[in-house]
Amino acid sequence: MTSYRFDRRQLMAGAAALGGASLFGTPAHAKGGVTAAIYPGNWDEQYRTVVAPALKKAYDVDLALEPLFAVDQVAKVQAARGLPPFDCFVLDPGPRVTAMERGLFEPFDGSKLTNAGKLPAGSIDQWGVAVNTQLVGIVYNPKKLPKPKSWKDLFEEPYVSRLGLTGFQTTFGTVSLIEMAKAFGGSETDVEPIFETIKKALPKVAAIMAPAAVPGLFQQGQIDITYTNTNNVASLKARGVDIEFAAPESGTITFGTTLHITKGADNKENAYKYIDTAISAPVQDALLKSSAQMLPVNKDVALSGDLPIKSLDELSKFVTHDWTKINPLRAKWIERFNKEVTK
Repeated sequence: MTSYRFDRRQLMAGAAALGGASLFGTPAHAKGGVTAAIYPGNWDEQYRTVVAPALKKAYDVDLALEPLFAVDQVAKVQAARGLPPFDCFVLDPGPRVTAMERGLFEPFDGSKLTNAGKLPAGSIDQWGVAVNTQLVGIVYNPKKLPKPKSWKDLFEEPYVSRLGLTGFQTTFGTVSLIEMAKAFGGSETDVEPIFETIKKALPKVAAIMAPAAVPGLFQQGQIDITYTNTNNVASLKARGVDIEFAAPESGTITFGTTLHITKGADNKENAYKYIDTAISAPVQDALLKSSAQMLPVNKDVALSGDLPIKSLDELSKFVTHDWTKINPLRAKWIERFNKEVTK
């Protein structure tokens, strides 16, 4: 498998605005331990099941995970005023640069990772390392709906009356809505067309939902088509839900997720061990084969499973976004969606 380069704009991109609250208080930093923020849901489940035991076995380091969405990670560290509540961040392109610009990362030394040579060129920089690639597109129930071909299809029958809409709070929601806007004549910075389209469709759509509600509403049959990442698709399939991923004609969306060490972290050396474990081939292979099918970045891991990609080389053909352009506009998009759509 040949290597691929993470788009630097993806890895250095702007601020996300994800909702959510911590499920735990600030954990203690015990000797021989490391504390890491983790996304709630699939990430939390798989990192507890796969990464934590591997870290304990390899280094005798205990991993404590604190489920937090991206904006909450950034806000919690900033509010801590130099007393970081966890040692490591996990971030998508948007929140990565927000934390970077606010000085919340330790400078990152890639030479401390024994698995650094197994990653594609461009996966490590002075602030962190890529740990996962996410793929985003349309998902639908194949027993109830024909396969959609484009983003426009979502707003036509038989799809619109079974459609679940979510807003700009998540990375997958933001990039999907941008691609919908493009389909109706908009651009990466002009999402007016999708707001106009959604307003017309509101009387027909099945649900306006919070991002965390997507899997549950799909599983319950309250919606039969929406947009999300392949991790959610794999997780629902593992539960026996009828769901398939459809790549729009305009292309599958991709973005990278990265790990970072928090400025002033108590357990820097253990943080490097945690990160090194997370990008190791056995762990990445196990995460790929898990119910979430987390796409690896380690080149020694062969892609498998029901994924819309057979080689990491294909990522160069997928749709990416310039978050430096999106970031200054995103907060207003979120506020507008909440007022005009969610109400």
